[in-house]
Amino acid sequence: MAANEIAIVMSTERDMLVMQEAAQVLDQFGVSYTLAILFTHQDPERYASFASKARSQGIKVIIAGASGAAHLPGMIAAHTSIPVIGVPIKAEDSIDGLDAIYSILQMPGGIPVATMALNSAKNAAIFALQVLSLSHPSYQQLVDAYRKKMKDDAERMSTNLSSAGYERFLASVKANLGL
Repeated sequence: MAANEIAIVMSTERDMLVMQEAAQVLDQFGVSYTLAILFTHQDPERYASFASKARSQGIKVIIAGASGAAHLPGMIAAHTSIPVIGVPIKAEDSIDGLDAIYSILQMPGGIPVATMALNSAKNAAIFALQVLSLSHPSYQQLVDAYRKKMKDDAERMSTNLSSAGYERFLASVKANLGL
């Protein structure tokens, strides 16, 4: 696997609260990445420079998270032809996060951004690995192993529910969640 083919960028330090999930997934898989805060409105030259130089630095996929008006993913995509995966993040002052979703989802024709669900940095990291798996079979093996573990966990949970009955199972779930 090549080094730092994935970049995780965000528009504010607060966005790291969500974007850490992408970093955690890539860490779990042992995949290195570049991490940066690119203040969209305060320093537009910096994000434009980052995006325009990304390909020459070996980056093949950019995961861009942004809250509120969520301009970063679209502006990154406007400055590069590298695939950009947008993660809309619910801002502290947003009612429901739709502002971020619509800002990333409604890109003009010719400047696409793959848009994940609200606060779904984890899926963005997995999607980035799937994109890279087209040229790196080892990434596909990581994703396949991850999905097998998810399936095994789901089967184990179903078996536990069947054997314990719903009341004991629910009590166990509540205890594990600290409820």
